[in-house]
Amino acid sequence: MLDITLRVRVHVDALIAAQNDMGVCDAIERNAAAGKPAAMSAPHLPKVAGIDSTVSGPTHTAAAAGPLPSVPPAPGAVIQDRLAGWVSDLTTLHELTERLARTASLDEALDELLHAGAALVGARRGMVVLEPSLGPVRDDSFEGAGSRSLARGLGLTHADLGHIETVPRSATAYGRILEGLPARAGHPGHCAVPQPVAHPDLLGDPALDPRHREVAIRLGYAASYTLALATEESGTLGAAVWMYDEPATPGERQCHLVGLYMRYATEHLARMLELEHARATVATVAEELLPSRLPRLPGVQLAARHRTGPRGGGDWYDALPLPEGALGLAVGSVSGSGPSALAAMGRLRASLRAYAVMEGEDPVAVLSDLELLLRLTEPARTATALFAYAEPAARKIVLAGAGHTPPLVVGERRTEFVETSLSAPLGMLACWEAPSVELSPEPGETVLLYTDGLLRRTGDSMDRAFARLHSAAASTPKAARSDPAAIADHVLRTMLPDGLDQRDSGEDVVLLAARFD
Repeated sequence: MLDITLRVRVHVDALIAAQNDMGVCDAIERNAAAGKPAAMSAPHLPKVAGIDSTVSGPTHTAAAAGPLPSVPPAPGAVIQDRLAGWVSDLTTLHELTERLARTASLDEALDELLHAGAALVGARRGMVVLEPSLGPVRDDSFEGAGSRSLARGLGLTHADLGHIETVPRSATAYGRILEGLPARAGHPGHCAVPQPVAHPDLLGDPALDPRHREVAIRLGYAASYTLALATEESGTLGAAVWMYDEPATPGERQCHLVGLYMRYATEHLARMLELEHARATVATVAEELLPSRLPRLPGVQLAARHRTGPRGGGDWYDALPLPEGALGLAVGSVSGSGPSALAAMGRLRASLRAYAVMEGEDPVAVLSDLELLLRLTEPARTATALFAYAEPAARKIVLAGAGHTPPLVVGERRTEFVETSLSAPLGMLACWEAPSVELSPEPGETVLLYTDGLLRRTGDSMDRAFARLHSAAASTPKAARSDPAAIADHVLRTMLPDGLDQRDSGEDVVLLAARFD
């Protein structure tokens, strides 16, 4: 809708200006006939590829060397020059908004907004501050004026952003926008969308707050241009400010272009904030469906790591105490993603818990009952699962898997995968059955249960991913082998150097570690 609005706006402006220019052309022709000089038209902004963000504002441009010879322009030259300017402006907006639309995360979008805005207004540095009423609390947020904000800088370090935050918000244009105040002190009233604020010479302003002056001198900026991230539909999400090293202010055309760009950017950011809020909600629901804490039993130590993918997957784990000091360990993955997969995961985990309490010593029977339930109640869904019945006192494990990845045993003298028989996922066959496997961990050995999301997030083929997992577990430092949490963290850091929160993968990750004393 906004793209259509922009195009209509540009076309309407073009028609109005063209009508005005027709009169200009007539005047030019009359002047030329009378021998009078005709003024040259102003140059237009270049395309994006030609915008140099290091070029300062119009106040830095040198004065013209002198009047040009009065040469009457050809008929229609003024209109052609004006039309070329419109085309260039439209191309600029199109390229910049296309680049913004291709961003895949909120951080990428903010970085693109800062770079595009700096190019449009001719600034070198900038800052954007978001304070949406809707959205998750971010780890990299900072507190200001009693609320939570997300700040992003261009050409500014975290320390620089911290210095800027020491200035009272009422003393800055962006702060007044965030506080819902008029962008300028003494402004007669409020606007639906706060108006841009230009400070062409901060240090020369006698009304500048002393703390603002001190920070400006410390960081070396002398002028600023502030715009609200606001539309009537989305409300005010935040504000962006670009900073000049010397006194400067953007020209009228630059202000017009960056204003149109910011309208589109605000709507784009609003959509991304809603998406991040939805992802955070899904992740919260997924965490609530998993164990709030792991059981503590003599002879075994447990640790678990879990991350829900951006779309909300159905990977899960469980650890529950069973009669006679036994322990049930389970991991699994439900097909699909989103809320329906999360709901199915919750139902499957609860059902497995019930079957484990009744017949946990026979993992094959547990998975058979689970398969029957899945086939009868959710025939369109499949799932993989692995259930292990452990007796910590005897260091004995009996396990069975349904289309699931094999456990990995990590110890001083061995790091090897448990040989499990091939079996189909639950819900794939009319009658599921597979033999169980028994193993006896040595004292100090750790058994790792995991889902295939850990392997798929590496981006490698499955064979190579298995090899990487084996290598990561084998390289666990000796000092960390006594702690299952340290082993899990080492494996994850080695397998996923970019961390569990990387956004380019939709896979869930589950890792459950059990160390036997």
